[in-house]
Amino acid sequence: MHSTKSVCPECKKIIEASIFENNGRVLMEKECPEHGKFEEVYWSDANLYRKFQKYRHEGNGVSNSLTSDDEGCPLSCGLCPSHKTTTLLGNIDVTNRCNLNCPICFANAKTRGFIYEPGFQQIEDMLKTLREEKPTPCPAIQFSGGEPTVRDDLPAMIQKAKELGFVQIQIATNGVRIAKDIEYARKLKNAGLHTIYLSFDGVKEETYQKIRNFNALPVKEKAIDNCREAGLHSIVLVPTLVKGENDDQLADILQFATDKLDVVKGINFQPVAFTGRIDRQSREKQRFTIPDLIKGLADQTSGKVPESAWYPIPFVVPISRFIEGIQGKHLPEFTVHPHCGAATYLFVEEGRIIPITDFLDVEGFIELLEDATQDLNGTKARNLINFARVVREIPKLVDQEKAPKSINVTKMLINIIKEGGREVTSQFHRKTLFVGAMHFQDLYNFDLERVCRCGIHYATPDGRIIPFCSYNTFHRDEVEGQFLKPYDINKK
Repeated sequence: MHSTKSVCPECKKIIEASIFENNGRVLMEKECPEHGKFEEVYWSDANLYRKFQKYRHEGNGVSNSLTSDDEGCPLSCGLCPSHKTTTLLGNIDVTNRCNLNCPICFANAKTRGFIYEPGFQQIEDMLKTLREEKPTPCPAIQFSGGEPTVRDDLPAMIQKAKELGFVQIQIATNGVRIAKDIEYARKLKNAGLHTIYLSFDGVKEETYQKIRNFNALPVKEKAIDNCREAGLHSIVLVPTLVKGENDDQLADILQFATDKLDVVKGINFQPVAFTGRIDRQSREKQRFTIPDLIKGLADQTSGKVPESAWYPIPFVVPISRFIEGIQGKHLPEFTVHPHCGAATYLFVEEGRIIPITDFLDVEGFIELLEDATQDLNGTKARNLINFARVVREIPKLVDQEKAPKSINVTKMLINIIKEGGREVTSQFHRKTLFVGAMHFQDLYNFDLERVCRCGIHYATPDGRIIPFCSYNTFHRDEVEGQFLKPYDINKK
C-alpha cells in the first residue's frame, strides 16, 4: 500500500517500514540491521482501512512551534515544525502515584520507585503553554496520571483551567476516590469539571480480577452513582480492550451505558497498547485493532450498530472548515491520521438504538459542506447566500421516518453549522451516546505518519508539548526523570 517510517522495538532506531495488504488484513513489516525483521497487524480489515483512508485531511499544525525538528521525528517532539495537527486534547500527568496497581497500566504508574508530581505553578505554566498555541489555542484539557484524584489540589487545577479558557475540562480516573468520597466529587464539579473519563473494562467480576487485580465493578457503579448525586452528568466509559479478556463484552458495555444515559454520555474504547507494564510477548494473542472492535460490536448487537455507522475522526473536518469560513475565525480541526481513531453517534429511544447513519446521509452532509466551503469568499453577502443554500439542502439528507422522535434533527444540524460553539455541541451530545475508539501505538505498530498528525498531546514541565504515542514510547522516562524524588511504592 505504502511506505512509512517506524522504529525497531528493541533499540528504538528509526527504520523504514512497509504497510501492505495480506489475506484481507493490513500489516506492517520492518527490518532492523541489528535485530532483524518484525511483522505486526496494523489494521485487521483492509476494506475498512481503505474506507477510512478516503477521509484523510492535512492540517497546518501550530505556527509557534516550541522545538526545532533537527533531530527528526519522534526525537524532536515538543511540538516541532513537522507536526501537522494542533492540540485537540491536552494531557497533563499531575502525578505518577496511584491507588491501584493494574497489570496493563500503559504509564507503569506506582511501581517505578520514584514520585513524579509537578507543582501547582508548573501545572499552571503547562496550561498556559497549551492555551498559547497559535493559530488555535488548545480547547480541551485532561488531567491524568497515575491517578489524578490522589491529589487534594486537583479542584484548584480544574479552577485554573477554567480561568484560562479551556472549554472542556476532563479527568481520567479509576473512580476509587470518587466512589469513596462524594464530597470530593462535589468539589470537582464546583471547580468547573465537565467530564469524567472513567476506566471501565466490562461487566464481569472475572474481567476485573484479571485486568485490575480485584473486582472493581462495584467501585465503578458507586462512582457513577456519586457523580450523578454530585451533579457530574458527563461520564465517558473507557474500556481497555484486551483480546481474549474482555472483547466478548462490547455489547454488554454498550447496554450498561444506555441504561445510564442520564450521566453516561459516551464510550471510548481503547485497544491495548503494548507499552508500560504489559508483557510484550503477549501481543500476538492479545492484539486488538479498531476493525476488531467495529466488527465485534456489530456481531454482538446483531447489527444494531453496523460497520457502516463508523467513520474516522478526520471525517468531521469539513464541518469545522465550513464554520470557520462563515464565522471568519480559527476553530480546532480534527486532522488526525485516519487510522488513529473511529467514532459514531447513537440515539437511544424507548430502548431502541438508532445509529445516526440510519436517518442521516452523513456522507452527503459532509460533501455538501465541502462544496459550500469552496464557494465562500470572505464577503458577508456571499457567505450568507452559501449558508442559506446549505440550510435548504439539509432537510433532503434527513429521513424523518427513521429519525428519533425526541429531537428535531434538521434544526440540530443547522444550529451546529450556524453557531459551532460549545453550548450547541453540548446540546447535541446530551441527546446522543458517543461511541468511539482510539488505538494508541506501541513500538511494534509505531508509524511516524500517525505521530506527525496526532491531536492528543502531553504538556510537560520543561515547556514542551509532546504527541501521546511518542511520549509513552520515547519521552516519558526522560520527562519524569527531570522531576522526581524517591518514594515508597506501596504509598497510596
